[in-house]
Amino acid sequence: MALVTEETVMHLSKARASLLGDVEWNKLHVPGESAPASGIYRCEGCGDETISLKGARLPLHDEHKHRDARKVQWRLIVKAQTKF
Repeated sequence: MALVTEETVMHLSKARASLLGDVEWNKLHVPGESAPASGIYRCEGCGDETISLKGARLPLHDEHKHRDARKVQWRLIVKAQTKF
């Protein structure tokens, strides 16, 4: 879970939920895939988080390992506002 301080809460805004689901938030990304947006990504297998810039590759299997057979898949959980 991403943590924030009281001072940073005022700089956050919630994304509106869509009845159809927003692909950006619901899509799971495979290791090595280019990040579609700058932000924080959570591993669906273990809950660990990583940051990535738009266009940079998400961590590979050998960079993010699980002790068991849980699959490594990344989900965007916090999108950073950038000008590029």
